[in-house]
Amino acid sequence: MNRNNERGRPRQEERLQKVLAQAGIASRRHAEEIILQGRVKVNGEVIRTLGTKVVSTDRIVVDGRLLSIPQNDYAYYLLHKPTGYITSVTDPQGRKTVMELMPKIPRRVYPVGRLDYDTSGLLLLTNDGDLAHRLMHPSYGVEKTYRVEVGEKIPEQALKRLEKGVLLEDGKTAPARIREVSPKGRGSLPTYEITIHEGRNRQVRRMFKAVGFPLSTLKRLRFGPLELDPSLAPGAFRTLSKTEIQHLRRAVKLT
Repeated sequence: MNRNNERGRPRQEERLQKVLAQAGIASRRHAEEIILQGRVKVNGEVIRTLGTKVVSTDRIVVDGRLLSIPQNDYAYYLLHKPTGYITSVTDPQGRKTVMELMPKIPRRVYPVGRLDYDTSGLLLLTNDGDLAHRLMHPSYGVEKTYRVEVGEKIPEQALKRLEKGVLLEDGKTAPARIREVSPKGRGSLPTYEITIHEGRNRQVRRMFKAVGFPLSTLKRLRFGPLELDPSLAPGAFRTLSKTEIQHLRRAVKLT
C-alpha cells in the first residue's frame, strides 16, 4: 500500500527483512526466517509475508520488543575471533558466543558469515544489512584467505587437487589458490595459505580432509579487502576505518 506524508509526498518504503537486518536484529536471511515464524508485528498486525514494505513511521515489534528504525546508523567492527567461541548472537546450548567479547559496543551488530568453534581469525560484524548480504552471497565472489597447519607436508599432487577443486558431499568446490608458508625451524608444523571464494559449512576443513590431510589449526587472515591486524590480540576488536568500509562496499558493488 502506498503511504504519503503530511505534504502529500510518498515516504520511502523498505522491505521489512531489510529493515530488520539494518537494525542489527539478524542477517537478511535470518530476518526472513523470523518473519515467516510470525515473530514480527507491524502496527499491531503479525506479518508473515516476505517483501512486505514498511516506512519509518511504522511501529515494528520483534519478539515483543519495539524496533527503532535506524537512519544509516551503521557500525562496522573487525574482531580477532579466538577458538572456543561460536559465531552467533545467542546460543540455546549455552556455549560462549563472539558477542560476549564485545559487551559494551553502542549498537547491535551481528557476525557476517561464520567461523567454526575451533577456528580463529578475522570476523566482521555489522548492522549494515545490504553489505552483509552481498558479502555472504556467492555471486559476488568475495575471497577469504586462511592459514592452515597440518601434521605432515602435503605432496604436490594433493595440492593440485585442492587448487582444481575437490569433490565433497555437497558438490565439487570451486578452484582455489594455495601456497606453502611453513616457518623455518625444527618442530614447526607444515603451514599453508589457501584462498577460496565460496562459503560452505566447514569448507576448508572438509577440503583438506578429502585429500587425506586433516587440519591441526585453521585461522582466517583475510576477508575481501580486510586483513587481520598482527597487533590485534585474540578476543580484541576495533572499528573499521572509513577507507576500509569504502573498500568493502566497492568489493560488492555498493558504491
